[in-house]
Amino acid sequence: MQSPKLNFSPRGLYIGGRWVASAEDKSFASINPSNMDKLADVPSAGAVDVDAAVRAAKRAFTDWSRLPIKERARCLERLADRIEENADALALIDAVDSGNAIVGMRSDMTWTADWLRYCAGLVTEIKGETFSPGDRHLNFTRRQPFGVVAKINPFNHPFRFCAEKAAAPLAAGNTVVIKGSEQAPLSSFRLGELCEGIFPDGVINIIAGDGLVGAALVRHPDVHRIGFVGSVPTGRNIAQEAAADLKRVSLELGGKNPIVIFPDADPKKAATTAIKGMNMNRQGQSVQLDLARVR
Repeated sequence: MQSPKLNFSPRGLYIGGRWVASAEDKSFASINPSNMDKLADVPSAGAVDVDAAVRAAKRAFTDWSRLPIKERARCLERLADRIEENADALALIDAVDSGNAIVGMRSDMTWTADWLRYCAGLVTEIKGETFSPGDRHLNFTRRQPFGVVAKINPFNHPFRFCAEKAAAPLAAGNTVVIKGSEQAPLSSFRLGELCEGIFPDGVINIIAGDGLVGAALVRHPDVHRIGFVGSVPTGRNIAQEAAADLKRVSLELGGKNPIVIFPDADPKKAATTAIKGMNMNRQGQSVQLDLARVR
């Protein structure tokens, strides 16, 4: 069966609210893994582009962090609305670009919109603590945003992770630079288009490229918080790089969910349930099944 055609190509890197060509005028091909057809040329960022994206995010941070929390929440709500309005088209982009079944990508869009609304509802819970150590003293803590947050995402949930992983930092008053996966980069740029007219320029910046781009983002002195989803070796490298400047890092690394089936289980039911749990609509990545246990 012929794969559906996409009518989408990135307009450039999304930096400071504008679509710009990469400084080195480099690009790479996004490939449909089902038939190896070329889907689009994707602008590849370099060190200059990383610096431009971080600088844009840093400039936008002051006004965004001072914006009333309800205004920030309203931006997330509006983005959730746009995602729902474009859910089918977004799901198709991710299905064709990443090899995921489209039914799973439709679920991703619902999940993403729900998560954005959840984070929007949490803005009033960004609180510190106040206590009195004595009659003449009142101590309090106040939660402050980090500043520029880098998000480096994998290929298995391309759009969902780009939007979802940025929601909490944005709600808290941070600005973000998002690097989508080079294996499935298209929907991250579609996210940039959906953000236009909602977020102030520079609050969300989207770039693409290989590991060198991610490394430049991690090392940038104005990036204070890093979130990464991917492999254990890359996570180790990021943690080591970030340690030099005591940057805060969140890592979600290649964990799997092995299933152990005990001898008293019904073999057919166990196998059927295990296959369901494999998330076959997620490229079959989620579980490793010991078939010897069900023979």
